[in-house]
Amino acid sequence: MNDPLQDPVPLVEDDPPRPRRFKVGGAKLRSLSFNRIFPNMITVLALCAGLTSIRYAFNEQWDRAVLAIVIAGMLDGLDGRIARLLRGTSEFGAELDSLADAISFGVAPALVLFLWSMHDAGGLGWAVCLLHAVCTVLRLARFNTMIGQDLPHWAHNYFTGVPSPGGAGIALMPMFFWLLTGERIFQHWSVAGIFLISAALLMVSRVPIFSGKHVRLKPQLVVPLMVGVGVLAGLLWAEPWATLSFIGLAYIAMIPMSVWSYRRLKNGEAARAASTPPSA
Repeated sequence: MNDPLQDPVPLVEDDPPRPRRFKVGGAKLRSLSFNRIFPNMITVLALCAGLTSIRYAFNEQWDRAVLAIVIAGMLDGLDGRIARLLRGTSEFGAELDSLADAISFGVAPALVLFLWSMHDAGGLGWAVCLLHAVCTVLRLARFNTMIGQDLPHWAHNYFTGVPSPGGAGIALMPMFFWLLTGERIFQHWSVAGIFLISAALLMVSRVPIFSGKHVRLKPQLVVPLMVGVGVLAGLLWAEPWATLSFIGLAYIAMIPMSVWSYRRLKNGEAARAASTPPSA
């Protein structure tokens, strides 16, 4: 007769591992997989980069302040995509991302630009910086309320209004030009104020902006895209201010193209709906 203590029942290899549970105050908490935590870690890194830009601005290290916000934008572009790839999306992650964006692309650029230029305009300069921060928060709040809404299939490739990282990039363009050329005209509060106000209004506008989230590439375009990414990384390393200035100008030029593309798709959908006979 076999001793049950010496001959335990073997585990079935195909059984999925069960998540661990912990008790806190009598309630059972289920442990989370790393796939669900990793995107949130990237979001926290983006938040830290945005806050670090303010520290550099207080020390008048303007190049580092700008680069910190640029790094925050790169990390913000990664966290959501990585969450979808790892199937780690969650409501907590979405809320954390919005809070981090409000600081990294609303508060941080406003403070950096105020310390760099807008303080020369006194109370008016501070009001313009506040406008940028407030419009960033309003844009993020509107984005959160639009999640889950039923949209036409062609409208999923467009943002409503400029996203907050794009708004921060537009607001910082005078600093790009100043760091590239050294011309003090770009540091004048009137020039910086025009870009700040323009970015704020574009974020809360209803202007459709191409997002590229649902674009599918043909297989023959994958290698050229990778080469282009490598070239862009090299340019950012060798000539960061010229590259960022070019990217900013290209982004602004893309806005009217996005509006034209959106209207073309919308009018085409309306024409097809009008030509389709109603069902009995």
